[in-house]
Amino acid sequence: MAKPRVSAERGEAVARTGTTLFDSHLHLTAARFVPDLDEVVDRARARGVRLMVTVASDPEDAGEAVALAARTPGLWATAGLHPHAADRTSTSLMDEIERIAEAPEVVAIGETGLDFHYDNADRRAQLENFEAHLGLAARLGLPIIVHSRSAEAETAERVREYGDGAAGVLHCFTGGEALLDAALDADWYVSFSGLLTFVPELAEWARAVPAHRLLIETDAPYLAPAPRRGRRNEPAYLAHTCRRLAEVCGVAFEEAAALTAENARRFYRLAAHGEAPLRSSAAASAGVRHGPWEGAA
Repeated sequence: MAKPRVSAERGEAVARTGTTLFDSHLHLTAARFVPDLDEVVDRARARGVRLMVTVASDPEDAGEAVALAARTPGLWATAGLHPHAADRTSTSLMDEIERIAEAPEVVAIGETGLDFHYDNADRRAQLENFEAHLGLAARLGLPIIVHSRSAEAETAERVREYGDGAAGVLHCFTGGEALLDAALDADWYVSFSGLLTFVPELAEWARAVPAHRLLIETDAPYLAPAPRRGRRNEPAYLAHTCRRLAEVCGVAFEEAAALTAENARRFYRLAAHGEAPLRSSAAASAGVRHGPWEGAA
């Protein structure tokens, strides 16, 4: 079967012409993109990344993300407060997030969740912030993007408690059976970042996720994949993660690209935002019928 085209000059994994990649989570409003944002988007498009969601960390960031999405075809935004800033949580702030989420460019709530590794915010505040976002997502009928680090049990508990009310994704998943089980029991999605290209144990977790629940992301400008580790990450590098996912799951690059793009489109409900399907429902249902994805579509 066809393999990804590889640039002889730089060894870049590049999608074939016509293949669409969907970067389901990145931060184009980050300060590190200010000097050359237009070029970053152009490089992504040239490498097949035609659909992206720029994820907000606070209401101010969300406002910038909405404005950027409004002028950038194929880009959508989110609204939320990152757990690192959870000490800011208040009724008025959640009201502001809800107001921003009414914009047509907003396709999800978040990112939110729990980070007990850095503990940049009080843990009780993080829990309250997470629960407020889960409630808001359910009320607005929007999916939710969840960050979880060193908080597997606590995140899993909230997913089980609130998961039926809001569709969600575990962004940048790094493992944990209890959390994965909670997410899949709630019919949530699981997203893998560039970590998949250089953290060997993530291959097993990627194979454990049903095909129709897999997403890929760059989390740019963070977490650059191999062979770009140590540099600023860009959406153009998503093909590296897609290629690694295809390898560990035993499928063609184009199949992994098409599947994860259609999954992201479904998760973010882009049909409601005027985005045409990437492939027909019949093709989507028939497209994943071999290897570890046998019968999973």
